[in-house]
Amino acid sequence: MIDRKKKLRLIQFFLLFFGLLIIYLTYYNKEITPDQEKISTKISETNEDVSEEKDLFFNIEYSGFDLQGNRYSLKSKEAYFDELDQAIVYMKVVDAIFYFKDGTILYVKADNGIYNNKTLDMKFEQNVKANYMNSELFADKAEYSNTKNFLSIYENVRINDIKGNLIADKLLFDITSQKLDITSFSNGKINANVNLNEKRF
Repeated sequence: MIDRKKKLRLIQFFLLFFGLLIIYLTYYNKEITPDQEKISTKISETNEDVSEEKDLFFNIEYSGFDLQGNRYSLKSKEAYFDELDQAIVYMKVVDAIFYFKDGTILYVKADNGIYNNKTLDMKFEQNVKANYMNSELFADKAEYSNTKNFLSIYENVRINDIKGNLIADKLLFDITSQKLDITSFSNGKINANVNLNEKRF
């Protein structure tokens, strides 16, 4: 009789133990299910992406006046600051407009750009396209120096104008004197100096 009671108690103990174990696994350990583990991993990956792009800005615009009093506007669809120098801004899909005091306007577009918000210097790279008066200009790179007051256009330079087409290695546009210096580093291309007082690019 005593052995039978011990067996019943032992069976009751095991039943209680398994019951508590089932309750624990059902209600307190849901987070370890495979589906939820995958979801948790995806969320952490997304948060990492957001933290990496926390300094990314969209549709930004800078505008002001250069040292010569010419007004400019610089727009970009996407931009971020240099980690070591907050004055340097890296841009993608860049549009710049320069309003010169003589009434002429220069339009510049490029795939990429670099802007220094302290010196106001600008660099344009990849698929550079410029429009000035009735002329179209295409190049790989361009640089606008506010401190030295010039616009330099170089690498695969091509100009389409109503007076004719032109291919050169480098163009240096002096903003103060309104002169365009066309240089060549190889034979077969022109080397000339053009006065832009006649409002020709």
